[in-house]
Amino acid sequence: MKVLHWLSAGGLLAALGAAPAVAQETLVAPGPQGDLAGTLVAPAEGQPLVLIIPGSGPTDRDGNNPLGVTAAPYRLLAEALAERGIGTLRIDKRGMFASKAAVADANAVTIADYVTDTASWVGAARTATGAECLWLLGHSEGGIVALAAAQEISDLCGIILVAVPGRPLGMVLREQLRANPANAPLLEDAEAAIATLETGERVDVTPLHPALQSLFAPAVQGFLIDLMAQDPAALAKQTDLPMLIVHGGTDLQVTATDAQMFRAAASQAKYFEIPAMNHVLKDIPDGAPAANRASYGDPSLPVSRALVAGVADFVTRDRGASE
Repeated sequence: MKVLHWLSAGGLLAALGAAPAVAQETLVAPGPQGDLAGTLVAPAEGQPLVLIIPGSGPTDRDGNNPLGVTAAPYRLLAEALAERGIGTLRIDKRGMFASKAAVADANAVTIADYVTDTASWVGAARTATGAECLWLLGHSEGGIVALAAAQEISDLCGIILVAVPGRPLGMVLREQLRANPANAPLLEDAEAAIATLETGERVDVTPLHPALQSLFAPAVQGFLIDLMAQDPAALAKQTDLPMLIVHGGTDLQVTATDAQMFRAAASQAKYFEIPAMNHVLKDIPDGAPAANRASYGDPSLPVSRALVAGVADFVTRDRGASE
């Protein structure tokens, strides 16, 4: 059983298929029309508390979504950090899952709305735990929310950006569409739609290919317009808080170019490259695209140990910088 030699008791339980013995409790925070809901893992005495802000689309507090992601990266990260005494709060976004009552239409949202919700969560977490300040950990699109929140919310310890695009969404979408040769017949219409949304105008999807009708669905165009107006690298440059930027070398969605944009814009930040980590925070061998894709549906794979160690080191060693 040499594969278990590095595992803690909690890790051994996970390897055997049982949930680690981590005390978790439901926490609610005020939302615009009803409560927001999340899961709190309280920190050990004197240890930090990290608020995990989820990525794009219908991604829940565990990091799963009904579009095929069941890797549970946020839950696994929270459990791994708990073994080090570090607390976490992971959340359902307004209008989704257990936060469904917070707003009638989950698509009628802006980054500013998510910042408002983040402030509500910070207040609820402080009340529940007595924490003087919280760290914000944003994954993917959640990192843009964390950066925007850092401009608005006081008494934060700092922020952690994990697999976050460093460029505006329009640039990222164009690159992703061009990377797949199968998209060639759709590129002209797709790029025209992106350009229109970047101007703040909506797109008539009626004449578009069904795949583009889904990508640019009228229900989400308002949010896409708002998101395309965000410049993550510029926000990072404006952020004075302690900041850790984490990039995974096998990430299929956020590239080295995004990481370089952050490095150039935010020289004050700490940068951490994890060569084997992919977008769902699992270690995958380079050059193994099938294994990479399969990991999106595999909650039995642990999150990157390097990520756990890097986050834990940052929030413990650097917490005095924000006090």
